[in-house]
Amino acid sequence: MKNLEELGRILSDMYNNAPRKEQVTKIHLFGITYANDIRIVGIREVVDESKIPSTYKAEVNKGVNLSKYVTVRVI
Repeated sequence: MKNLEELGRILSDMYNNAPRKEQVTKIHLFGITYANDIRIVGIREVVDESKIPSTYKAEVNKGVNLSKYVTVRVI
């Protein structure tokens, strides 16, 4: 299980290192990949820890919700 600091760092890295115009996609992917840990720690807390704009809480939530229906595929 990832703790709050780890989740915040991962989200920050995924957001800041995303290809141009793919930041929201990377946030959704973060939510899908770490959904179980995010549910335990809290979306607001993770986004605050990551230092990305707080408006992205909704996007992390979408990823968490999608995690019930999708799996991550690496190409």
